[in-house]
Amino acid sequence: MNGVDMAADTPKEDYFKSYEDLEVHHLMLNDHPRTEAYRHAISANKAMFKDKVVIDVGAGTGILSVFCALAGAKKVYAIEASNLAELMKEVIKENKLSDKVEVIQGRVEDIELPNGDKADVLVSEWMGFYLLHEGMLDSVLNARDRLLKPGGSMFPDKADLWAAPCCLPSLYDFWEDVHGVSMQCVGKAWRRKKGNSPEVMTIDPEDLLGAGNLVASINLATVCMADLEKMSVKHVVAANSAGRYQGVCVWFTVRFPSGLVLSTAPSAPATHWKQTAIVLPEERTVEEAEPLAWELTLARDPEATRHYNIELVLLDPEEEKHPTPCSCHMTKCIVIRKFMEQQEDAEDEDFDEEEGEDDDEMEDDDEEYESDVEMNSEKQDLNDTKKTKENGAGGH
Repeated sequence: MNGVDMAADTPKEDYFKSYEDLEVHHLMLNDHPRTEAYRHAISANKAMFKDKVVIDVGAGTGILSVFCALAGAKKVYAIEASNLAELMKEVIKENKLSDKVEVIQGRVEDIELPNGDKADVLVSEWMGFYLLHEGMLDSVLNARDRLLKPGGSMFPDKADLWAAPCCLPSLYDFWEDVHGVSMQCVGKAWRRKKGNSPEVMTIDPEDLLGAGNLVASINLATVCMADLEKMSVKHVVAANSAGRYQGVCVWFTVRFPSGLVLSTAPSAPATHWKQTAIVLPEERTVEEAEPLAWELTLARDPEATRHYNIELVLLDPEEEKHPTPCSCHMTKCIVIRKFMEQQEDAEDEDFDEEEGEDDDEMEDDDEEYESDVEMNSEKQDLNDTKKTKENGAGGH
């Protein structure tokens, strides 16, 4: 099953112009989990910001720059390529922070900080759908390599991409009864078209058929652009319940230096990123503990470098390597699980025996100690008796 990105290639100027739409910013600012995660992550690390130089890459309306200034930053360079930079200046002025926040309009790739300055901290909200959509991370890494001091801090500093099998009732059930008419063949054709483009949608956590599996883990301090060209992973996961296997759900998490995590998982508070579903053209009914295997590949589009092609290939679980232990119902995995359980039980018994021996040794030591005390006490009594007799003899 092949997939391509959900948006056609757009010229760079159109990409930046799209961020002049205030509806887009209203959507992002109104995303409570997103905005509060950044606010709390910055305010919880005031020592990291106090009297420091900060760059905000893709500053938009400037809210993250304001957070940094309020956390005590000495100087914040708010970098924004679109014409929204002019409105951001008004936001900074409105919050009486013009002495701390300097707005710079332009592509970060073309910018040098005034007086050859380098930043102590780089802040950016660069994540797109399925983490990498729009390719803004490239710009962040360019800024990190050129404008951040060696050992400078990244906010966020880690990003993980996850995937899990799921059912997608909203994309299947409708076609089973369209005003009393079965149109499942139309639904199949419609889903085949959907399969060529990931679907951004909200997925109920109860619709997940398995645990989330890590697709990619990105350390923002060390990752390079070459690492982002292609990411591919194979997974075998046991279905956690019986159900209709209709797609693969993709989401991401990012972590900040404070340890705070912003999650877009189905079980997390809803965000504007929602989740991304890779739709299967035909569903499969699966049993609980049935193994499901696939290979998921994200590759940068050579002609539209801000976008990724997504490919999902369903694999035969019997031919793929399973995790150890694996909770699926295949015989080999059951045998391995049983063996590992026996090993754990044996180790627990050995541990209990060792503890028992230690207790016995302690009891023996206690008995020896009590015996020594009794002997010493008896000796002391004899000595006291002897002294009494001697004293008595001297008195006569």
